Amino acid sequence: MAAGMRFLQLFAAVLAFSFVPAKSDYWHQAYATFYGGADGAETMGGACGYDNLYAAGYGLNNAALSTVLFNNGLSCGQCYLITCDTSKSNMCKPGTSITVSATNLCPPNWALANDNGGWCNPPREHFDMSQPAWENLAIYRAGIVPVLYQRVTCQRQGGLRFTISGFNYFELVLVTNIAMSGSIKSMSVKGTNTAWIPMSQNWGANWQCLAGLKGQALSFAITSSGGQYKVFQDVVPAWWLFGQTFSTWQQFDY
Repeated sequence: MAAGMRFLQLFAAVLAFSFVPAKSDYWHQAYATFYGGADGAETMGGACGYDNLYAAGYGLNNAALSTVLFNNGLSCGQCYLITCDTSKSNMCKPGTSITVSATNLCPPNWALANDNGGWCNPPREHFDMSQPAWENLAIYRAGIVPVLYQRVTCQRQGGLRFTISGFNYFELVLVTNIAMSGSIKSMSVKGTNTAWIPMSQNWGANWQCLAGLKGQALSFAITSSGGQYKVFQDVVPAWWLFGQTFSTWQQFDY
């Protein structure tokens, strides 16, 4: 009996040390609205360039970010855990939260005051969520609610996807379905016959290169916004054409 009691005490001690409550400093205050209709159809496309959010790996749990959070598109693909702030609104659904991916920009509306319709005006931190995602947190008729959020690790199915657009000596590469930090800090491309060529962000999640790479297999070296570095070797075959998407099984490690 004494041995059993000792085991239970040790087990309780392990649980006590294993459970670390989230610090209040980890949560940031913001507000949330919704758009896109009950089926979320109007959230497809947007300022990140993802077009079909199902094909890109993001689905309906998505949000457009205010200018401050969007960071000129460098936040595209990042993930945020959001919960309604029940201490400030009775329109919340208590005990609920949802993780959304950043897929669009909520543009400022300079014709309206920041606290009266200009919800996405700087310096406000705001999430304009898909309606299906938003209704996990709050009652539909609320329209806008105060929320608490924190950036979290992105969980993705499968590997990164590379879509190549452009023409001649201009390659525009859209990278989607990024796990972990969800977004890109820097990126380079290498053709079969070239050295590594640095790329630059063009818009949203699109990165550009000015080089003649047709007829060459392509590799990409990516540093994520979380600091992870990974080479995606020969993920695009030499027979690629503009407008094609190439999926991989390679992913940033969890």
